[in-house]
Amino acid sequence: MPVDIEGAQSAIRQLLAAVGAPSDDHTRGTPQRSAKAWAHRLAGYDVNPASFLDTTFPVDGDAGLVIVSGIEVHSTCAHHLLPITGSATVAYRPRAGGRVVGLSKLSRLVNGYARRLQVQEQLGAQVVTALNDVLGPIGAACIISAEHGCMTIRGVQQRGTLTTTHSFSGEWREGCADRAAVLAEHLARS
Repeated sequence: MPVDIEGAQSAIRQLLAAVGAPSDDHTRGTPQRSAKAWAHRLAGYDVNPASFLDTTFPVDGDAGLVIVSGIEVHSTCAHHLLPITGSATVAYRPRAGGRVVGLSKLSRLVNGYARRLQVQEQLGAQVVTALNDVLGPIGAACIISAEHGCMTIRGVQQRGTLTTTHSFSGEWREGCADRAAVLAEHLARS
């Protein structure tokens, strides 16, 4: 569905007026600039992020554990429309004879879901579900550590606080060596 930029501009004008923001040289173009920024920030609704996993490659034997860490996360809190900023680690272990994806696709997957209104727990679960649905791995994980604007610039105003969420699936249970390796990698990068 195409973004209604004019409708967004009108709503932003109304918001600025409702909060008593001045109309001057600095804010005259704000509705247009802000509407374009929001369209970019929420562009994840225009794609099916799981489709980034459509191109796969066969694996001969055991491909081992695949971990991509340090993936930048930029999202928007569904509750307050404030930024969520942090990093993610995405991992999976393909089945012997299974399929793998290009490493950049894991970053695109995270970004695709992050560019929607989100709660962090849901974001990690969406990434893991997509990996399971498309690749059918032995196990999959998404660990996210992020700072939430709803905690840092309003409410308790605790700058520097990080929220870390873990989404694991498949055969990765407590005590599993793969799970421990993914957690260690994430901790090393965050």
